[in-house]
Amino acid sequence: MRKRYEGAQFDTDAFRAAAGTLPVDVSYAAHVQVTRVDPEVFVPPHPGDVARVAHGDDLLRALCFDRMERRVAVGLTRSGEPVYANLEFLDGTRGAHASISGVSGVATKTSYATFLLYSLFHSDALDRDAVNSKALIFNVKGEDLLWLDRPNTRLDDAVRAEYVRLGLPAGPFQSVDIYAPAKRRVDVPIPDTGTRQEGIQPYFWTLREFAGEGLLRFCFAEEEDARQAQIWLVIRSVERALDRAAKEGAPDDPGLELARVRLDSFHALVELLDDDPLTHMVPASVGSNTLDAFRRRLHIAAQHMGHLVRGSAGARGHGIRWDEHQVTVIDIHPLHSTAQMFVVGVLLKRMMEQKEAQGTSRPLFFVVLDELNKYAPREGWSPIRDVLLDIAERGRSLGVSLFGAQQTASEVERRVVVNAALKVVGRLDAAEAERAEYGFLANKTTRLRATMLQPGSMIVAQPDISTPILLRFPFPAWATRPSEATSPGTARDPFARFAE
Repeated sequence: MRKRYEGAQFDTDAFRAAAGTLPVDVSYAAHVQVTRVDPEVFVPPHPGDVARVAHGDDLLRALCFDRMERRVAVGLTRSGEPVYANLEFLDGTRGAHASISGVSGVATKTSYATFLLYSLFHSDALDRDAVNSKALIFNVKGEDLLWLDRPNTRLDDAVRAEYVRLGLPAGPFQSVDIYAPAKRRVDVPIPDTGTRQEGIQPYFWTLREFAGEGLLRFCFAEEEDARQAQIWLVIRSVERALDRAAKEGAPDDPGLELARVRLDSFHALVELLDDDPLTHMVPASVGSNTLDAFRRRLHIAAQHMGHLVRGSAGARGHGIRWDEHQVTVIDIHPLHSTAQMFVVGVLLKRMMEQKEAQGTSRPLFFVVLDELNKYAPREGWSPIRDVLLDIAERGRSLGVSLFGAQQTASEVERRVVVNAALKVVGRLDAAEAERAEYGFLANKTTRLRATMLQPGSMIVAQPDISTPILLRFPFPAWATRPSEATSPGTARDPFARFAE
């Protein structure tokens, strides 16, 4: 938009106009982005025709919301009007996935991803699909997502009114299960969390599950390991030996017997592979230097994620189940990067195998994962990158939708970003905003605006609308920290029974 004095010739004429000694008129001029021509007669408007701000039904038509048979609320305009996305581009009907980019700590990427889930699950957008649809959320930073099931005490009437305008209840997620990694060096499994223990289940894998499901490869998910072709030959050979061992013995036995040695922990497996049994598992062409490199990397992995694989007698019943609640939160923030990649890779692999076994796209499955720069980098290879690429390319047909977040989309595997139907940005770095991955921002003005967005404001682009939309989303109705959380019910007065 441009505003100026008509009748002024010099910059200093503004002072004369303010003093009333120079007759001028104030003129406003704005560049209008065409979003829809209906009927499609492409004739420019006549100079002097009236232009007005669209509201209500006019806004629905201008942004093509009236043509969306199934839609979901994704935010509010600056004037408080609801903004929608076509659900068919999120549930796999015509597309899937959302890509959310922005500067860490300012762009509110995870907050917006959880809001999208909340809008999907707590409105009538999914209709009958809502009952059986599931979501898997990885909590990678802090403990913000460990409170999704608690109401936010900071919610005021103005924010509640925004939820009403979006057709949503103002409250926490209604069906949530939360898992945190089991603490190290503790015989009785307890969750490794700081601010919350109640209502959180500890997780780890049994040694037999580790062997039978071929999970060894996810101990070597770092980029440096992925480049070593010979090491991967050793990994696959050891996985085959472990698989054969897992098929022997009782299925409910968490431990394992390998090379006639009883194993009851991940560290016991590492020690066994330090000796001769490893040389009998791999082809004769594998040199000793490669075996030593494999052992070194396995020892490093054991330091960081060995406590997540156990084979003791009480190790059963601590796996992650996402079929019991609508939303399952997996806390990985206290883990080392190696352990985080292990957990993410194992769960995504299991989820995809489960969906392939079902053979249908229903029930829907949503995955929220931040830091895609680490899990699906543009350069290099890893087993996790392969799984995420599989989700991006085949997830639509399987009913899997990835809500991926990253600081820089330019450093994420290109096909993961391109396959996202819904593209969202929070505040962007100025240099990053010029990259080709943000071509959907249409023009330099929109890119510049993206570098100045405040927390809670996003720019959203979707296939049904020719131009990206600036919107904001309401303050979370669920708690994001202990100070915002209420107890899961009204506390009972211990002296109530003495009342007369």
